[in-house]
Amino acid sequence: MLEQDCLYPECDDKDIYSYHLFGIDENEVIAYARLIPPSIAYTQASIGRVIVAKNHRGNQLGSQLMQRAIDKLENDYPSADIKISAQAHLQTFYQNLGFEINSEPYLEDNIPHIEMILRKK
Repeated sequence: MLEQDCLYPECDDKDIYSYHLFGIDENEVIAYARLIPPSIAYTQASIGRVIVAKNHRGNQLGSQLMQRAIDKLENDYPSADIKISAQAHLQTFYQNLGFEINSEPYLEDNIPHIEMILRKK
C-alpha cells in the first residue's frame, strides 16, 4: 500500500472466504497472495493482492508464489477459470504463467490494470 501510494482498507468481505497463501523467511512475511473461490469476486476463481517483499524480488519468488496459487485453485476448483486484475506493467509476467488479456486497460487506485484469465484446458 505504501510503496504504491494506494491507501485503502486492506481487509474486505472477501477475506473471510479466501485462502491466504504466504511465504515466511526468518519470521518475516516475504510473499503473499489471496486466493478467492469462484462466485465471490468474479464468477471465476481469482488471485489477488500478490506481493513479494522488495528485498526478496528478482529471485523467482513471484513466479513460485503464483504457480502455487494456481495449483491450489486448480486442485480446489478443477472446472474454474482463474481471473485476475493485473497491473498492466506485469502483463508479460502473467502471460508467461498462461494468463490471457481479457480487457482494455483501466485505472484501479490510479494504477493501469488489465483483466486477465487463465482458462481451463
